Amino acid sequence: MHGLSRLGNGVNSTPSSSSSSVSPPSSPRNRRSRNNKDTTAIVGCGGGGASRSVLRGGGGFGEMKLQNLVERLGFAVISAVYRRRGVLLLAPLLYISVMLLYMGTVGFDSVVSRNDGNGDDLTRPGSVYRSPQVFEKLWPFMEAESNGSSSNLLMNVWTSKSHQSWKPCLHQTVSPAELPKSNGFLIIEANGGLNQQRLSICDAVAVAGLLNATLVIPIFHFNSVWRDSSKFGDIFDEDFFIYALRNHVNIIRELPEAVLQRFDNNISNIVNLRVKAWSSSTYYLQKVVPKLVKLGAVRVAPFSNRLAHAVPPNIQGLRCLSNFEALRFSESIRMLAAKMVDRMVKNSLKSGGKYISVHLRFEEDMVAFSCCVYDGGEEERREMDIARERSWRGKFRRRGRIIRPGAIRRDGKCPLTPLEVGMILRGMGFDNNTFMYVAAGKIYHAEKYMAPLKQMFPHLETKDTLASPEELAPFKGHSSRLAAVDYTVCLHSEVFVSTQGGNFPHFLVGHRRYLYEGHAKTIKPDKRKLALLFDNPDIRWGEFKRQLQDMLRHSDIKGIETRKPSGSLYTYPMPDCMCKHGDVRNDNGNRTGLS
Repeated sequence: MHGLSRLGNGVNSTPSSSSSSVSPPSSPRNRRSRNNKDTTAIVGCGGGGASRSVLRGGGGFGEMKLQNLVERLGFAVISAVYRRRGVLLLAPLLYISVMLLYMGTVGFDSVVSRNDGNGDDLTRPGSVYRSPQVFEKLWPFMEAESNGSSSNLLMNVWTSKSHQSWKPCLHQTVSPAELPKSNGFLIIEANGGLNQQRLSICDAVAVAGLLNATLVIPIFHFNSVWRDSSKFGDIFDEDFFIYALRNHVNIIRELPEAVLQRFDNNISNIVNLRVKAWSSSTYYLQKVVPKLVKLGAVRVAPFSNRLAHAVPPNIQGLRCLSNFEALRFSESIRMLAAKMVDRMVKNSLKSGGKYISVHLRFEEDMVAFSCCVYDGGEEERREMDIARERSWRGKFRRRGRIIRPGAIRRDGKCPLTPLEVGMILRGMGFDNNTFMYVAAGKIYHAEKYMAPLKQMFPHLETKDTLASPEELAPFKGHSSRLAAVDYTVCLHSEVFVSTQGGNFPHFLVGHRRYLYEGHAKTIKPDKRKLALLFDNPDIRWGEFKRQLQDMLRHSDIKGIETRKPSGSLYTYPMPDCMCKHGDVRNDNGNRTGLS
């Protein structure tokens, strides 16, 4: 017997009587009519005007003067219809069909003045990348407002006047307890980049707790896009991870030799359970536990997104504990990241040691995957085709696949360029004294696209400028380790700017909420509105600023959000991982706690 799970009038109608027929006989329509009232029909003719025919109760069709073949055909069709039931229903449908046929012969192409051949209407506002023209017009106004407001804005950027703060309260959902006998060993493979791996690890801890299984330190699957061969211990502090969860989940570094021998010393011989994405806790208990007990060890690969958002509170608590407390970066990553945070703070002393961090997703693979068009012309198109084929091998050339870059841009799906990020922040009120850290991979055509951002924000740093080549040498060629350094510097900034979405900002925003009393302190601009804003070279500086400052206020209001049923705990840790803390603000805006 295996160990216990961790889950605590229809009415008949009669035909109306008809009057006796007299000579000449009445029309077929009138013989079937419920009454003998006069009916009038107006028949539209497709070339010039309409002919009118009056149908009387005792008479037939009046004489009609047919002008052309179309009218004769219409007359014949309508005559046939009038000899059948349901004319009142069929006549409108017939009219609509004729009109559609007529419009089809004319076609709609004459209405669209500019089209890319795939039905993508590029005349619609927000369809084309015109940000450089907007910047050229607004730059003199930005220069005129330099050297003044940055420090004050950074000190007071988050101005929500009254809210209840939140504090971590994991002890209310998970508490130390003696672990029951294990049902078996759980092996999972974590794929993707840094934060997709993080997602898999934390969900694996939750599933192990749910199944009362012993979790083997997750295996990292080599990804063809990220190209990082790092193991768990290269990125995360393995010892601390095991220690922090010791009273909640059994975790071991590798399978015991005796167990491995049962599978011919080959872990791939262990049965791989094909668990569907977002599987419920009930599924695991009913389908996975019996196999785990029977076989002694099971494998789930890949494991990303294999557990539903909604699980029992104690299992949700394991997610919180693993992500926000147990899963910290390795010592080498923590030491370098701490030095870089300290340097950013010292550089920005004029603004109280506060700086902005930006997650910039304008690497070549991201631009290629988005299918958006910028201002690189034929060279850009050729480079993007090569990049898409290299990383996704034919995915974008499948038969029937239609790509509409204009529609993608209008929908707010295009990665923001460095130029656009700079314009957003200058419009919000951050001036050229602002210290900025940019977290990014290798920017596509960096010399061209980064120049205007540095022009707007000369105090701009990246990991390559903030750390020495010697400090970065152990991390080169390991994108997940470098992403971990970026993650830490962004975590401790006063303002974080999310530009594209993905696992990096989703986890970082949740982590910032966990650290900063529930407020994400994050700017997430409305990219659909931005598409319209950046496609208007005639916009005035005052209107440009007004719209951007509205977005900043909206980000402030949305900073504190609780998790919805379909939301992720890793982005919205309230109320699963945090509890409300009574909060009153005095006239100066300072908090006084009520505990």
